[in-house]
Amino acid sequence: MKLLFSEAQADYGRYLYPYVVWALPEAGEAPADIFNAGFLPSARGLEQFYLCRHLRVSLAQFKPSSENRRILRKGEGLTMKLVPRTGFELTPARQEFCLKYAEARYGAGVMPPERLELLFNSPLATHLLVFTEAATGVEVGVALLYLEAPRVAFYRYSFFDLNHPNRSLGLFLMTTAVNYFKEQKFTHLYLGTCYSEKALYKTQFAGVEFFNGFRWSPNMNELKFALRRDPNATSHLLETVAYRQEFYAGDLQKIASASAFNVTLK
Repeated sequence: MKLLFSEAQADYGRYLYPYVVWALPEAGEAPADIFNAGFLPSARGLEQFYLCRHLRVSLAQFKPSSENRRILRKGEGLTMKLVPRTGFELTPARQEFCLKYAEARYGAGVMPPERLELLFNSPLATHLLVFTEAATGVEVGVALLYLEAPRVAFYRYSFFDLNHPNRSLGLFLMTTAVNYFKEQKFTHLYLGTCYSEKALYKTQFAGVEFFNGFRWSPNMNELKFALRRDPNATSHLLETVAYRQEFYAGDLQKIASASAFNVTLK
């Protein structure tokens, strides 16, 4: 892959000169290779990826915990079906359902109908998980997925009935997906980014790990350190002595040796 570094707003007074790291796949590279290197695809599709702090579940290590099983039991009476995007019609009723969810969850106007249609028609929407009440046939949730079997299942977006009696419906959708792709012998299920403590609900699966900028880390204390770090800190993370000492014995060479990146300059 080719890397591009897009300059972001600098803080000259604190010697912080940020760059957003983009990856562009080269011939012979599959999107799964870029996912595995710590990148997620941009909204434009699979031609451009961005480096970020995101989560995945190593499904070989996943075994439902008592809490996972409790969430799954709360979905009794709901059925799930994997549907190719080409076999799913975004009807006016489904569009209204998704827009109602998006307005309640993200705010008015954040996801207008045009954006929703682009989302469903994106190359990143290869399949959907459709959740239905068995007794009534009423759809109560859908999850948009990008699948590249057996290496990648990317749980990109979900829409569900916020007024459903099952108050853990969103977590039920995600837990069902983790369990299902484990059974289908996928390697990883990617769960999106984690930049606030509100997103820590995604970490309740055995085998979860996050990309920390140089490797996939299974250490959730390391993730919480990054989340709870002072936003006004005058140094970036790898300059933070407490971080390096606690998780890498203060050894920058140890960090470098763990890095997924090894660049040979022309």
